[in-house]
Amino acid sequence: MVSKKSAAEPSYFGPRSVVWRVHSNPITLLGGLRALLIQALHPLAMAGVVDHSDMASDVFGRFRRTSDYLVVSIFGDRAAADAMGARVRAIHRHVHGVDRETGRPYRADDPELLLWVHCVLVDSFLAAQQRYGTPLSGAECNRYVAEMVSLAELVGLHRDEVPAGRAALRGCLASYRPVLRLTPGAKAAWNLLEHPPMRLVGRPIWALVFAAALDLMPKGMLAIYKKRGPIVPGSVLSALAIAGTRMARLTGEPPPVLAEALERAAREGVDLYP
Repeated sequence: MVSKKSAAEPSYFGPRSVVWRVHSNPITLLGGLRALLIQALHPLAMAGVVDHSDMASDVFGRFRRTSDYLVVSIFGDRAAADAMGARVRAIHRHVHGVDRETGRPYRADDPELLLWVHCVLVDSFLAAQQRYGTPLSGAECNRYVAEMVSLAELVGLHRDEVPAGRAALRGCLASYRPVLRLTPGAKAAWNLLEHPPMRLVGRPIWALVFAAALDLMPKGMLAIYKKRGPIVPGSVLSALAIAGTRMARLTGEPPPVLAEALERAAREGVDLYP
């Protein structure tokens, strides 16, 4: 199912991939948060979350599991990535029903929904990288989108169904615009992500995290939510995001899979933080 790589490469990517450069940056947290807000606007995608998960009581657990999946799939060896993909596909087979808002049937393994989730993720990670990380060139953006096709294959999509360049990615996302809407589930997702259950001491920091992710949102998506961008100036959010990223790199302890990948990159003379 997943595209073939050189037998010498233990993972689906590697130190010289754009994917490794982007996803070794903690700033992907903001891209992931942006992705959740946009993905929630597809009524069938949101119906699966509402009907088959307890997002309200496990918002950070869900976010962590998605993060763990991405870290292993991107930085782990191919066997670990394949196992992660198989697990996700098995879960998706049991997620189906009828959306109460539109009356349409849905299933999580529907290629149309899988493609929506994938494209929003890729676009969101790119948006975070371009705003708060070291900007990629146009060619590097296209390489990133093309490399991420392997991740789409892990969840069951066929390679020829997935955009392999930034222009195609934007076109694919635009094709979903007529079906997007503000459902009660989307409203609940926004409120939960803006004000998640957490200790009082952490709320000011999360407010800045949410604002930085909000500043990445396309105006059209904000219009559907009937929301405006953050009141904090973009220049301030950028400075805070860059400072927070540097602090996370200096003081945080990366997951073992990522730590091993960083060590491998260093051995091969690749600087993932140019």
